[in-house]
This record gives sequence, structure tokens and C-alpha cells, in this order.
Amino acid sequence: MSVGMILLAVWLILSGLPSFVRFVIPSKLMSALALLAGILILVGR
Repeated sequence: MSVGMILLAVWLILSGLPSFVRFVIPSKLMSALALLAGILILVGR
């Protein structure tokens, strides 16, 4: 499994988690995680 896919999975989990648990994830962190996952998937890592 590539690092990009792992980061994508983490991003999906973290983006869905606040609907079940009351906590806030900073939007800049989520944006950076999504950007990094997308770049790594495109590069193939």
C-alpha cells in the first residue's frame, strides 16, 4: 500500500470522525493532508 493511499485513508477517517465525536480538526491541517495525499498518489508513492 502506498503512502498516498494511507494518507488518503487517514484524511477520509478524520473528515468523517467529527460527525460522530465532538471535536474540531483545523481546516488547514485537513487541506494540507489532502494535498499531500493527492500529490503522492499522482507521483505513485
